[in-house]
Amino acid sequence: MEQEKKNRFEVRTDLAVEERESFPGDGGEIAGVALKEWEQKEAGIRLTEVVIKNENGAKNMGKPMGTYLTLEAPALEKKDEDYHKEVTAELARQIRRLLGQHGIHLGEEGETASVLVVGLGNPAATPDSLGSRVMENLQMTRHLSLEYGVEFCQRNGYPILSGITPGVMAQTGMETAEIIRGIISQTRPQAVLVIDALAARSVHRLGVTIQLSDTGIHPGSGVGNHRHSLTKESLGVPVFAIGVPTVVGAAAIVYDTAAAMTEVLRQETGTRGYADVMESMNPEDKYELIREILEPQFGPMYVTPHNIDERVENLSYTISEAIHEALFA
Repeated sequence: MEQEKKNRFEVRTDLAVEERESFPGDGGEIAGVALKEWEQKEAGIRLTEVVIKNENGAKNMGKPMGTYLTLEAPALEKKDEDYHKEVTAELARQIRRLLGQHGIHLGEEGETASVLVVGLGNPAATPDSLGSRVMENLQMTRHLSLEYGVEFCQRNGYPILSGITPGVMAQTGMETAEIIRGIISQTRPQAVLVIDALAARSVHRLGVTIQLSDTGIHPGSGVGNHRHSLTKESLGVPVFAIGVPTVVGAAAIVYDTAAAMTEVLRQETGTRGYADVMESMNPEDKYELIREILEPQFGPMYVTPHNIDERVENLSYTISEAIHEALFA
């Protein structure tokens, strides 16, 4: 029997862990989906791996087949260099592990991986600028292999690392996928690693959650809502993605606020009737009512933290250092 979701209305999220949470129970019995959770207690990091194994699982989750690893680190919102180093080390381990599962083994004798990093988004819009900021911090090496030979990179433990910030279509007049396909045809990387800003369902995950996946980027994902997919099928090489949620839909925030308000109303005898009315509505109708009230006034608004500039800057260093640690021997 096909797994039924608890809340069938669609609240925008790019995180597989949030899709999993929308199912009844602990989400560990979704048909076609394997779930693994563990913690790095000393570092204060929680990891969740969602593996969508077949078409049935993809249909239930509304996401393509593949592995989605979520790293949740609440203290990322603080400017704590030591803590960011802990997150960097864990993210680097997971990048190496996921690439290894696809036959891309880093740091082995005689092996020099060739990786193209793509920073998606709009540098002029802070919540959508994560990709470009990560690119600014990366140490590229492909030019060294061209000047001194691949053997130079092998001796020094360097990957053949190249990168591009393609910008947005309004700036270039080209689809991101067109640009990347052209680069791949010339540079022949073994893999593409895409960095992007995402949308979350919960405000508590903004800027403190990192998702790593081997499924690439699909239409509708990311803050910029990229129209053409960036996947192994479309680009011809494995595509991995690192994303951080930087925005959440205003309707989702109001929905959560309404749920909290219902609990408050229930605590007082004189207002319990209002709570009963709100609870009598099914989740779909309640969410649609909120959208009908909000969107004519404000449009499909998204909200970002007040200190998003600082968060994106700190995260860009954390992610770029994790890439360095994962790829450089």
